[in-house]
Amino acid sequence: MDKFINRLKYYGVGFGIGLAFIFIFFQNRGCSWLPENRVKNSILERVIVVSDVEKSILKSKGISNEQVIELLNTGEIDYDKSLKEGKTKIYYLSNDKVKIYFTLPEDNYISEVKFASKNVAKITNSAIGMGTLIHFPNDKDLIYVDTLPILTKQQEELGFINQQLILKSLKKFGRVDFSKTLYFKKPKPIVFLSYFDTKGNLISSKTFWYKNKITIKSFEKREPTFIK
Repeated sequence: MDKFINRLKYYGVGFGIGLAFIFIFFQNRGCSWLPENRVKNSILERVIVVSDVEKSILKSKGISNEQVIELLNTGEIDYDKSLKEGKTKIYYLSNDKVKIYFTLPEDNYISEVKFASKNVAKITNSAIGMGTLIHFPNDKDLIYVDTLPILTKQQEELGFINQQLILKSLKKFGRVDFSKTLYFKKPKPIVFLSYFDTKGNLISSKTFWYKNKITIKSFEKREPTFIK
């Protein structure tokens, strides 16, 4: 019995040293099972969006898009300043230079950047204006076009011979139209995206999140109304 207890003690010491090693040397770079990293991964698994209003604020503060994304690697989550329940969860992340909220609307593929406010309860998803897509999940097959014959024909006419070309355009030109986006529509929230086809025409698409894919339900040509 004494030998078993001694072995258990040695095991406990070894396990403790291993945990300390992980925390010290890996910190935010691994350990996806840690609560903080699960939240960060949930954000990084979405398309991160910055509204034009927030873009102006970030620019005035000298904060770049790269710093916003880097915050998800180096920043810490303040749960006391976060909203962990509800249809839109909101998490406050900060490091020495940047303090930002990230929204996580329910059953959606976007996370919106919000500059630090004193009261998380006052933060809401944007309902007007446009937003720029600054980060995408690492998935070359992120886009799925509904198989309706009319959509297949439209896709060909727009020069999108495959879904990867749509994703490429979204990464380069993609914008969210907040005025048409419906965060809590049933059965699925709707996000309206604007981007350009292969011929330089501005396109608008109604999309939703399904099986970890951005599913496109429509293609509509539009007159350019914004400057990237």
